[in-house]
Parts: sequence; C-alpha cells; structure tokens
Amino acid sequence: MAGIELIDVHKYYQVDGRELKVLDGLCLKVPERQITVVLGQSGCGKTTLLRLVGGLENADSGEIRWEGGRKAAFVFQEPRLMPWLNVWSNVVFGLRCREIVQTRIQDIIHTVGLEGFERAYPSQLSGGMQQRVALARALACEPSFIMMDEPFAALDHFTREQMQRELLRVRETQGSSILFVTHSVDEALVLGDKIVVIEKGRVKAEYPVPLSAKDRNLLDEEMIALKKEIINDLNFAK
Repeated sequence: MAGIELIDVHKYYQVDGRELKVLDGLCLKVPERQITVVLGQSGCGKTTLLRLVGGLENADSGEIRWEGGRKAAFVFQEPRLMPWLNVWSNVVFGLRCREIVQTRIQDIIHTVGLEGFERAYPSQLSGGMQQRVALARALACEPSFIMMDEPFAALDHFTREQMQRELLRVRETQGSSILFVTHSVDEALVLGDKIVVIEKGRVKAEYPVPLSAKDRNLLDEEMIALKKEIINDLNFAK
C-alpha cells in the first residue's frame, strides 16, 4: 500500500497575464490504508492537490514523496463511462489483456454491488449505479492509492449514503489509501480517518477522527463538537 507526503508544494497558473497562486507551500501527510478527506472553499486548491498527487500536473516547487506502491487511480465527480460499453467492458477499460483475470473482475463487481448488471449499459443504470461502475473501474487496476474528487456530490441523499457505505466497505476489504475531496462536512465525518481543511493553498487545520467508521454517529456530542470546530475553520476563511 502507499502513503504520501507533500513538502512545501507550490503551484501557480497564468490567468489573463497574471500569476495566480493556487498552492502556497502546502505540507500534508496522507497515511497509508486510511481515508484522508480534504475540505475547503471553492478555489482553495483541493482539485489541484489531487492532480499533482496523481501526476496529471507538476508542482512548480516542493516535493511529493511516495511511501510504498505508486499505482494510483482516479474517481471523478462524473462517472465518465463509455456509453457504448457495458458494465463489464467499462470496468476493464484500459487494462491490458494479461491483467484481466475474470474471477478478480467478477469479485470487484460483486464488491461494489453490481452483480447481475455486467451486461447492462450506462443508459440503463441509475446515477448511483454508474458511480459504482466508476469505482469498480478504479479498483480493477489494483491501485495502492485512490484519489476521489467529490465523487458523490451529484447523487441524491439516500444514494450518497449508500455509496459512502460501499466506499468504507471497499477500503476495509481492499486496503487502499484514499485521498477524498468533498464540500460536505458530514461526508467528511462519515468517511475520514483524518480531515484536512485547506485555505488559500495551505493546510489550515487537521483533525483525526477519534472513532472507527462503524462506531460513528453524527448526533453524538463528540461528533457534533468536532463538526462545529471544522465549520468554524471553514467559515473563518471567508
């Protein structure tokens, strides 16, 4: 499995002839076999952080250290499925033939709750089921690290809760390290082993979540107090 450490990472973009600072000396440790959730207001650098960790872009300065395996996968807000391919073909899309082990792919489809829908096409699936396909596709490459950019934001409340439970089950069975971006404090509290608040391209605060996922109740006093702290940090950035 993999952990990641970001050390004094800077990233700039050129916008209308001026330099826009997105990440400003960001330092962060992402532990292995845990879900690290990143919160922050729009434009604070959350998605840029994912893109740098995933190698889609390069930092202007600083260092990103990988500990352990470096095989990474993305799950985006939109499922980004191939509409002409069925569930099975979407899951194995991008894999080399020698990587496709029928029983392993079937196990992954079972893990995300899509057994029986292997031959269905995206147009025949609900939004939540399409997102399950996207998660299965990420798992199919056997990643040591998964980056997730608001993957459940477009889902209705009940489907979102179901997908959160599925993700926790996947983490438990697969053991991957996960870096998860969201705007929802409740989602962060449900999923995160560690919650990170980013403000203006820097880590403003980090919160370890004291309870295991199966023992969390968002109405418990301890969780309510933690939620208030996090919201205070997020509001302070306005």
